[in-house]
Amino acid sequence: MIVKVNNLVKRYNELLALDHFNLEVKKGEIFGLLGPNGSGKSTSINCILSLLKYDKGEIQVFGKPMSPDAYDIKKDIGVVMQEVAVFEELTVYENINYFCGLYIEDKDRRKALVEEAIEFVALKDFRKFYPKKLSGGLLRRLNIACGIAHKPKLIILDEPTVAVDPQSRNNILTGIKKLNEQGATVIYTTHYMEEAEQLCDRIAIIDKGKTVALGTKEELKGMIKIGEKITVEVFNLVPEALEELRKLPTVDKAEYRENILVVRSKKGKDSLVKILEFMNSHDIKFGKMYSELPTLNDVFLEITGKELRD
Repeated sequence: MIVKVNNLVKRYNELLALDHFNLEVKKGEIFGLLGPNGSGKSTSINCILSLLKYDKGEIQVFGKPMSPDAYDIKKDIGVVMQEVAVFEELTVYENINYFCGLYIEDKDRRKALVEEAIEFVALKDFRKFYPKKLSGGLLRRLNIACGIAHKPKLIILDEPTVAVDPQSRNNILTGIKKLNEQGATVIYTTHYMEEAEQLCDRIAIIDKGKTVALGTKEELKGMIKIGEKITVEVFNLVPEALEELRKLPTVDKAEYRENILVVRSKKGKDSLVKILEFMNSHDIKFGKMYSELPTLNDVFLEITGKELRD
């Protein structure tokens, strides 16, 4: 086990930020911490890194107890925090070289690692630029290069794609996959459900400092009663027909607004077929129809009663 957190409690005066929080991250996986802003994601990361004191609990990294002066552990960890942390007076190359130098003393080896990191985040054309000349997306990529240049075994990324353009986001996500393929274990915190679905081997959904669900994305979706969501373009659906539709055994919820019918089905087979049969038997005219499988947002909504991005 790369990271093990047991019954972690962290208070900020009256606020209980982590409420007996538990976490286990296996070697070689991309582990996602998914939750809304303020759920405890960043607090848990800061506690794991011993950047924050906590009130109760145990933390082990690489099978050893974690502490503020555990430098033998920290040298194998790369951290990319939510806020960009680079030196404005240093160029792209100088920034990466500085942070890599905190771990790698040999100048030749460090030079090779810095060049590799620059290539990895596609900043070759910006190596002599100062941070103030970089766009938000390029700054994020510089931030990642500074955190991973020394080839850490464990990489922790805390909301690395916040406020970046779609192209930069895709570059960052592709880079994280490559880091994992090269052998790094990754902890990835986000409140973007599509990122978690795309990247993570296992996901912990946290809310109010607690783990409310844990598993692969397929396992998480299997925990809820909702099946597929069926959206139909329907013209002049009368209230009586809508009420009758809601009584079908396969229907969990049905809403009709501005000629769009949205049906959330219960788990089971043939939900779409049943809806089609209902439309035809009641001579209801409809246009486009499509079906979507449950998302992690549906999981979060059912478990916590609120939207993931609240």
